[in-house]
Amino acid sequence: MASGGIAGGSFDLLLVVLVAVALARGSVVGALGGFGGGLVVDTATLGTLGLTSLLLTIVGYWIGRYGETTGRDRAHAPFLSVAVATTVYAAGAFGLHSLLGNDVSARLVLLDWLPPSIVLNLVLGVPVLWLARRVLVLETVSASRAEVRTVG
Repeated sequence: MASGGIAGGSFDLLLVVLVAVALARGSVVGALGGFGGGLVVDTATLGTLGLTSLLLTIVGYWIGRYGETTGRDRAHAPFLSVAVATTVYAAGAFGLHSLLGNDVSARLVLLDWLPPSIVLNLVLGVPVLWLARRVLVLETVSASRAEVRTVG
């Protein structure tokens, strides 16, 4: 989450691809994809090992759950998921870096970097999500998994 980039934000291709895969394939595949992708990023950048993996695992799982329960067939679901995933990732990274004692600025991350990054990820999400729908054939959703049922 460095400042600079385009309009002060940056694209996150891994996050957008993770959202597309998690929506199409579900929470388990989303969590595994998030963990694997995060581990590769942490290893390649020599960052704090496990930090990106933890965040992307959480994001992949919850976006996958959203796709399994209510969001898979809705037109706004992929774009809402990209915006939420970007926000959760940024807030989680800020929180974890703060807990680890790293020098981070809430204003820089949450106010200066986050809004343009959401817009850039949404722009990037259009072709990525379109391609993911063509490549990843959506599973047929059974009637029992189509909606979340509440007890009571």
